Amino acid sequence: MTEKDLRCGLIGEKLSHSYSPEIHASLGKKYEYKLIELEKEELCDFFRSDSFDAVNVTIPYKKECMKYLDVISSEALGVGAVNTVVRKGGKLYGYNTDVYGIEASFKKAGIDVKGKKALVLGTGGASLAAIYFLSSRGANVINVSRSKKEGCITYSELSMHRDAKILINATPVGMYPNEDASPLSLTKNYDSLEFVFDMIYNPFRTRLLLEAESLGIPCMNGLYMLTAQAARAAEHFCGKDVPTESIDRAYAGVMKKCVTISLVGMPGCGKSTVGRLLADKLSLGFCDADEYFSQKYGVSPAEVITEKGEPVFRDMEEICIDECTKKRGVLSTGGGAVLREKNRERLRMHGPVLLIERGNDELSVEGRPLSAGRSLDELYSERRPYYEAARDIKIQNVTPIGACEHAEAVLSDMIFFGGKER
Repeated sequence: MTEKDLRCGLIGEKLSHSYSPEIHASLGKKYEYKLIELEKEELCDFFRSDSFDAVNVTIPYKKECMKYLDVISSEALGVGAVNTVVRKGGKLYGYNTDVYGIEASFKKAGIDVKGKKALVLGTGGASLAAIYFLSSRGANVINVSRSKKEGCITYSELSMHRDAKILINATPVGMYPNEDASPLSLTKNYDSLEFVFDMIYNPFRTRLLLEAESLGIPCMNGLYMLTAQAARAAEHFCGKDVPTESIDRAYAGVMKKCVTISLVGMPGCGKSTVGRLLADKLSLGFCDADEYFSQKYGVSPAEVITEKGEPVFRDMEEICIDECTKKRGVLSTGGGAVLREKNRERLRMHGPVLLIERGNDELSVEGRPLSAGRSLDELYSERRPYYEAARDIKIQNVTPIGACEHAEAVLSDMIFFGGKER
């Protein structure tokens, strides 16, 4: 059987927001890869059927699926969970590639876990892989559960572990569409943390990661882990190695498709022009927040500001920003969108933020009531802290084409995890 003939996919309970098909395609794999949503009572019939050659397994079946397998790898047995199943010679073989994905992520972030206390939140299959990885690499692991369970502490007991160096969120708390939730607050009691790893990859930055960034704690989401574990699964599917360069390339490609790249900056700095060029260059959709505003409300931002005042406009704009950031692609925002903390959070939550800069003497104020009639230097001075708080990357717009090329190059080179462009 050739690679192209393989029937592969992902099984789980809810899969509508999975990036796995895009990742396997980005790895250059030619096999069919379907999303297969199953109820628990359907698992037995599925594994007894001859409808697949290899599948990945996700929430909530990484433990449950083990009862249907003929052979389970020693690592998967050590973890106590399986996320990859391959049919070979009439038998079903189970593997765990999450461990590899976690290890690849920690290597990418440059984090050594040996001898460090690590907190792992959650008790599902993902947490088991995290615990296995940490324990086998010499970390002191503390497993945290919402309820009292053997071998775990509860969240109420976390105050005894303020010296923890590593925190891994292996729960779904904070996952889209419930992105305003967080498993815990880092504001107090976690001064010793050196790294926060959230296995969630949608949104791009969970509330937990936003908080880690605000406190200067290096952090990373689960998208690189997802890509690396998919590559190891593909090796099991096809019996061929996937080089690290292919993982990095697939990650960069998938990241662009799974985030909203937001452009912020002064009115008239060229956000819309650069944004359209960048979207075309990356083969992504484009959204102009001001145009979206006009289409949604049937009135322009300038008209609302003039007739009803800026506060009313900002309330309406906030709703638009929330909706636009979930569209994926490239988003050009209004010049003052960053003034509201919720907008800054939404932009950063859903992807990298590019600050487009241009000399104030080159900015047009035509049709911009908040720019006209006042000093642009004064306006920039007032807004600069908010632009800096929102942005990951700073792009000088000498020419739109040059700014687009710079943005594309930086986005391609960067692996985003807890920090701005250095």
